[in-house]
Amino acid sequence: MKLHEEIGGRLRDFIEAQPMFFVATAPDGPGGHVNVSPKGMGGTFVVLGEHRVAYLDYHGSGAETIAHLHENGRITLMFCAFQGPPNIVRLHGRGRAVPVTDPGYAELVQLFPAPPDLHGVRSIIEVDVTRISDSCGYAVPLMTYEGDRDLLTRAHERRSDEDLAEYRRVKNGFSIDGRPIFAPENVTGDRHHAGHG
Repeated sequence: MKLHEEIGGRLRDFIEAQPMFFVATAPDGPGGHVNVSPKGMGGTFVVLGEHRVAYLDYHGSGAETIAHLHENGRITLMFCAFQGPPNIVRLHGRGRAVPVTDPGYAELVQLFPAPPDLHGVRSIIEVDVTRISDSCGYAVPLMTYEGDRDLLTRAHERRSDEDLAEYRRVKNGFSIDGRPIFAPENVTGDRHHAGHG
């Protein structure tokens, strides 16, 4: 394993070339569920600086990452080489969710150079990276990338902004551990409400 002082050069090139990555978060305390989510779709991830990255968070059946970030901010992003030389890069840091209802969303979304359809985005996850490492990845299998799926954006095309707000309230109101995420008191973008997600 090697530690890096910043995201730059070949390390940045490697991260930006990966068609998918994984996100891990966990709630406070000994209980609760650790969450790991795969992320993909070209244009949804961006390196914003030597210690700052962000990705577009689309509506989905769960919103555990947001719940955990609002509780403690801890997050790890992992990028694996499924083609070419083996490599795994992990970005540890402190994250925050900036929902579409937040006044800062419009400015932050402009930092994505070529995002796909933004209609289904529910938030931007922004990460201040505090630890950067890479390791061998010798056991990661070789796999061929065939392309992005368009099912997620197509599914959201049929939903109005009002439909998506209702989806957040009903489907993403609470985490699997009962932590509020997009419950009615949290849809205004108040990121400092204790325990919300």
